[in-house]
Amino acid sequence: MHSAKRFSVGELAELGGVSRRTVRYYVQEGLIPAPLGLGRGGHYTEKHLETLLRVKQMQEQGLPLTEIRGRLTGPKRRMENPDGPQLPRELWTRIPVLPGLEIHMSQDLKLPAPQKLQEIVELCRQRFHPRRNNEEEPDV
Repeated sequence: MHSAKRFSVGELAELGGVSRRTVRYYVQEGLIPAPLGLGRGGHYTEKHLETLLRVKQMQEQGLPLTEIRGRLTGPKRRMENPDGPQLPRELWTRIPVLPGLEIHMSQDLKLPAPQKLQEIVELCRQRFHPRRNNEEEPDV
């Protein structure tokens, strides 16, 4: 079986001359593919490093990220996974409201303005906050 080099996010960032945050941002923006594996088992390969270095080179040439994305991936192309088929992935924004209650929004949706988002969170907190004095539980 072929043994490819695997890198953690920190190792990839160091080899690419960027921060971990930049690597994660590039993944989120579709400039480099998501890591292979899930959770703490997630890792990057030499193909990820090659792509990261290409992104960095194009940025140094003054290209905007949208242009770089188009040159690298075309319309939503994904890197082939040498370990098997690519699992579908989606990016979501997680907004904690109360313990046990979160709002999840797909990256395909535009977040409301901060003031509107705060209103939504407050409404949820009022509706689902644990009641005092043995009041009835909210209808769900």
